[in-house]
Amino acid sequence: MNTAMDSSIIIKGIGAYTPDRVLTNSDLAHMVDTSDEWIQSRTGIKERRIAADNESCSDMATKAAEKAIKNAGLTAQDIDMIIVATITPDMPFPSTACLVQKQLGISPIPCFDVEAACSGFLYILDIASSMLKTGNYKNALIIGAEKLSSILDWEDRSTCVLFGDGAGAAVLSISDCANVGIIGTRLAANGNDAKILYMPGGGSTCPASVQSINDRQHYLKMLGKEVFKSAVKVMEQSTIDMLREYNLNADEISCFIPHQANIRIIESFSTRMKIPMERIPVNLDRYGNTSAASIPLALDEALNNNKIKNGDYVLMIAFGAGLTWASTLLKWHC
Repeated sequence: MNTAMDSSIIIKGIGAYTPDRVLTNSDLAHMVDTSDEWIQSRTGIKERRIAADNESCSDMATKAAEKAIKNAGLTAQDIDMIIVATITPDMPFPSTACLVQKQLGISPIPCFDVEAACSGFLYILDIASSMLKTGNYKNALIIGAEKLSSILDWEDRSTCVLFGDGAGAAVLSISDCANVGIIGTRLAANGNDAKILYMPGGGSTCPASVQSINDRQHYLKMLGKEVFKSAVKVMEQSTIDMLREYNLNADEISCFIPHQANIRIIESFSTRMKIPMERIPVNLDRYGNTSAASIPLALDEALNNNKIKNGDYVLMIAFGAGLTWASTLLKWHC
């Protein structure tokens, strides 16, 4: 019998990084036709972090990774694989994970990226957990990192006010403690909704050209109302499905960590699921939507604020372009 298959997979360490530059709503009001009141009332966002011009996605990912490795009590050479979730890689290839490997000085190991937008961190958590259970690896470094400022149309007030930059990382490890760590993960996608949130330019369908640049095709595009409706629906259903599968009710979950996209989405989820907002950490007011970095940034903050204790059930829920969605149930470890 494969002993790794019967072991628990825990988050051994977590780390986060956000850039120094703060872009407030008032700052944006000098760039586009908007206001602090308009943005806050519709999104709950007050400010966001913006990476420096010479600060890449891999730079932010590496800084978060270094903290996660240190918090896990490990060294970089203890890492057996690196998986990065991002929609803003340093370049189409090689993978951002390979560039992080270089910055960390890690010997040859598997390194690759996954593109599942805002659900990306939960996607790679499931992938890394499955790979650890083969028994071929001991410690996996997973990172959600985004430099969304690099793909925003700063003339489009409907999108540029929503997003920010940052990175969050976690080290997943095999543990001998029973019935803790990652209990279950559910992943899904519906490609029929691909064009409610997408970037048309830069791929093989619309490669870079003078025309594509003039048509502003290399920026994120979003149909806000459609995204909102889909997000509320899939967050609620994925939560219900996860609780039903593991015979739990919402009252038994100590901490719900939703993707930090819009306070209205989170409040709607809270109301529909009858979950008090006190059990839902919110940091989007300070960071905005950081896509794949959103969940690990919120998890790191919840841990630092003692909102999660040993033995607590934690449910993380995300949705993103694709349309993708995911939920992960874990029991904080011994």
